[in-house]
Amino acid sequence: MTEAPSPAKGERIAKVIAHAGLCSRRTAEQWIADGRVTLNGKALSSPAVTVGETDRITVDGKPLPGRPEAKLWRYHKPPGLLTTHRDPEGRPTLFDRLPEDLGRVISVGRLDFTSEGLLLLTNDGDLARHLELPATGWARRYRVRVYGLVDEPALERLEQGVTVDGVRYAPITAHLDSGKGPNSWLTLTLREGKNREVRKVLEHLGLTVNRLIRTSYGPFQLGTLKRGEVAPVPRKVLREQLGKGVLR
Repeated sequence: MTEAPSPAKGERIAKVIAHAGLCSRRTAEQWIADGRVTLNGKALSSPAVTVGETDRITVDGKPLPGRPEAKLWRYHKPPGLLTTHRDPEGRPTLFDRLPEDLGRVISVGRLDFTSEGLLLLTNDGDLARHLELPATGWARRYRVRVYGLVDEPALERLEQGVTVDGVRYAPITAHLDSGKGPNSWLTLTLREGKNREVRKVLEHLGLTVNRLIRTSYGPFQLGTLKRGEVAPVPRKVLREQLGKGVLR
């Protein structure tokens, strides 16, 4: 196996290990602290090291595999799964349910335990960070079932942004789709995606979320994916949507 390449200017060693597909950057830092990583034949104790193309890195005595081509998948996350690789409380995670032949992947952002719908998965940390950046400007769209009296003028005012418990949320587009008794369906579109943003904003309006489904993330749609189903995004589509200089 060949060693993972890195730019001539160098990259932090934990980043290079993560890009080789072995683990996350945080886990790589822990491996270094545990003495499992060597650089040019010497064991490391600190991740504060920059490496280049000619440096030899091993983990548990084995050289790094070559850095894989960046890929992206659409995944229909079911409710009742955590978006994390492991949970101290032993709750099920979506990574436990993914096909084994998918290899090691990370999520682009998160969906909380009870939420469902479209989640993007990738084998490349840089691509994940690029897709998560607010500067990317990609909208996230959700269908939300709520309990309570919907105040449509209040929904419209969300387009001006809103502050909840001291946290400022960027403009949100919200529409009432249908309602029957105390239950209604809404469609919300936002671009920031802060932690539990949809739930917190709607609770601020006196509404209780009892179902939350993400239907799109930028140009990528949930479509007809069934719960638990994974579908690759074609390389051509990725290049068209991301432009030059993002994919490797």
